[in-house]
Amino acid sequence: MHITELLNLGVIRKVGQNEEVEITTPVIVAWHKGKSRMVGEFRALNTYTIPDRYPIPKIQISLTQISQAVYISTMDSLKGFHQNVVTPRARKYLRIIVHCGVYEYLRMPFGIKNAPSHFQRMMNEIFPKELSEG
Repeated sequence: MHITELLNLGVIRKVGQNEEVEITTPVIVAWHKGKSRMVGEFRALNTYTIPDRYPIPKIQISLTQISQAVYISTMDSLKGFHQNVVTPRARKYLRIIVHCGVYEYLRMPFGIKNAPSHFQRMMNEIFPKELSEG
């Protein structure tokens, strides 16, 4: 996913020229199976991030629950982490710098230490009964 697409989806916004910018993260382009994707280099930020210890289900337990189900359905949460809104306070830490300016994430980017925990919490809030009973 590239800058224009992220802007159009409301995942990022361009930081204004008059806004103070203290922290930015460089972006690298990763290639996988002939396709490119933009990746924020958030390792430095992650070293200062307090870990969110929200539990993520163990795959073996999930598979056991699924094996006992009468009906099974699936859903695809397109760009899963981007479904989580970033708080205004956190946005200044999630700024990326590219050739055309500085942008900040309005939605959770990939590569953030606590993104999996936040995503699991969101899924548990949306589907409490389904995820607790299997």
